[in-house]
Amino acid sequence: MLEFTPLLIKENSIPIYVQLYQYIRQKIEEGDIPEGALLPSIRYLSGHLHISKNTVENAYQQLAAEGYAESKPRSGLVVMPLEQPVVLPSSRNIRQKPKAAEDEKENIIYDFRYGDIDVKSFPMQTWKRCLNQALTDEPEQLLLSNHGKGDIGLRTELSDHLFQARGVLSSPEQIIICSGTQQALSLMIQLLSFEDRSVAMENPGYAGARSVFINHGLTVKPIRLEQDGIDIEQLKRMKARAVYITPSHQFPYGMVLPIQKRLSLLEWANQHDSYIIEDDYDSEFRYQGRPIPSLKALDAKDNVIYLGTFSKSFLPAARLSYIVLPQKLLDVYDHTFINYSQSASPIIQKALYLFMKEGYFKSHIRKMRKIYQKKHQTLIQALQKQMGRHIEIIGQKAGLHLLVNVKDRSAQELVDKAQAAGVRVYDTSPYWINPKEPESSMVILGFGGLSEEEIEEGICQLRKAWFPFDTT
Repeated sequence: MLEFTPLLIKENSIPIYVQLYQYIRQKIEEGDIPEGALLPSIRYLSGHLHISKNTVENAYQQLAAEGYAESKPRSGLVVMPLEQPVVLPSSRNIRQKPKAAEDEKENIIYDFRYGDIDVKSFPMQTWKRCLNQALTDEPEQLLLSNHGKGDIGLRTELSDHLFQARGVLSSPEQIIICSGTQQALSLMIQLLSFEDRSVAMENPGYAGARSVFINHGLTVKPIRLEQDGIDIEQLKRMKARAVYITPSHQFPYGMVLPIQKRLSLLEWANQHDSYIIEDDYDSEFRYQGRPIPSLKALDAKDNVIYLGTFSKSFLPAARLSYIVLPQKLLDVYDHTFINYSQSASPIIQKALYLFMKEGYFKSHIRKMRKIYQKKHQTLIQALQKQMGRHIEIIGQKAGLHLLVNVKDRSAQELVDKAQAAGVRVYDTSPYWINPKEPESSMVILGFGGLSEEEIEEGICQLRKAWFPFDTT
């Protein structure tokens, strides 16, 4: 029988079942618990570790929900194969790193990876000047630790930008600079008191946010999506201290939450004394319809915590994101994080402040909006031309990705055939709380990092790989 003895610390702020779940998950990802292995029974592991059966059962349920294990009749909980190998920095992985992985990467000609930007259009020379100026102006300040909330100049520019671009009215004091969205979420979780240790979230949704919630010991309550976004009625029926949502461009499905639902969501937060965590991750790039105000812009009761990032609009490597806190949480923030240092680079912050102050950021956004809109149109036209009668295009109003539903095909088949043809596309299973839940014929195509020519050629290759006998 498989046995393991994790170190479970009862005094830890992370619940025991989460510690146990994280331990087993890591062992599966590292290969110590192999595919097909039978996990110990709930009764046995409960007695072995001197913990309750409910604790073991909760850990196993989380593993099953995320696809790491599956309950088999008359057998028990069996470890499932990983969709994608998780490469960790251990000696085992270093020794077993196959050359085939490198060959496979070299074989990929067109990578429709979400999150890439058009690096050729990045204003490198202007950014270099801003970096040099940041190092030249008051260099002694940059060599010391930065203000806990971030560079005051950058926060002031951000306050002005958010009001003009998204209708968000805020003071620089409400803005916290962070080193990425996940760090921002981690801070927010520590600000809020979660009585039942749970948070509601769109399903499917951003897996990076879900991981942060789980790693902080929260139970994620999935809210299904309707044609126009999150199911508000389902949210109303459950108790939640907070809900995480991507209303301006739902990730990954791409729908834009209509104004009626935004107002209903705000009313829910007000009635239940709850918070809405609004992740406005790529609102700069909208291609159809009139702009809809952000939730924060409509928030009259101060219940929206607004999240933004520079990863899509500017530069992923800058690792800069930000929070706009409600006024009523400012004192809580100051008390909770009084001894925390600023995590983002002061040099990058100062350079970005100069970049925004001189007007470069606005012109960069205008330029990139036109470039991405052309790529977006090119992708849609290529899909319709090459395989229009075989597919459904989903989420095409905004952002740097869209979904393609291919009739009568499994996502894994689509991914495998694309890869064999030198094209990389991605299935949506990682974005679901239960990876087995998604529609099996859905793949995600990001287009930010590809040229228009590469998009057309890549889609042509996909058509040959997916529909080799279609000559229409």
